Amino acid sequence: MILNNDNALKVAEFLLQIKAIKLNVAQPFTWASGWKSPIYCDNRKTLSYPNIRTFLRQSYSQAILEKFGKPDVIAGVATGGIAQGALVAQELGIPFIYVRSSAKGHGLGNQIEGVFEEGQNVVVIEDLISTGGSSLKAVEALKEAGCNVKGLVAIFTYGFAVAEENFEKADCPYITLSNYDFLIEQALHSNYVTESDLESLREWKENPSEWTPKNQ
Repeated sequence: MILNNDNALKVAEFLLQIKAIKLNVAQPFTWASGWKSPIYCDNRKTLSYPNIRTFLRQSYSQAILEKFGKPDVIAGVATGGIAQGALVAQELGIPFIYVRSSAKGHGLGNQIEGVFEEGQNVVVIEDLISTGGSSLKAVEALKEAGCNVKGLVAIFTYGFAVAEENFEKADCPYITLSNYDFLIEQALHSNYVTESDLESLREWKENPSEWTPKNQ
């Protein structure tokens, strides 16, 4: 879900501007899964630009208050959501915790790091949603620890149908500051892509595992 269309376009503009998101239909990227993709996303780059970092922090915070109300705690998903989550928690003036992908194999064996109490309202912060798998593992860990997870907010989602299904199945509402459709719209407006690229970009979103560039 997108709460503010103008804001979504601005976020997309920033991500393209600093090459946190790259688009290349002719020479696609290869993901760890082996998928060929015309898009590559690394939202960690936003942390290196103070004005963009501030814009995202404020956008996250506004979206949380509008959709979920002020929570008791912000939880970041390791690793991309940790820095963003800490910034948001600071903006809202509330505690911050983060969730590992799995419990530590030594020490206290924690999966959730930081101080929280059972029954507290928590909003989860992520930087990117693809299938939603890693994000929802964090949500599940928080629920098992007794937290009341109000929902999740991320910078960007590819908009895959499987992600929608996974979040619905987990009963976890989520919103993003921007998404693939807004990105393509902004990329065309800013001449990052051409009209002739649009069909291939849209085909990838519908069937990413089977997509191949037109020149192959």
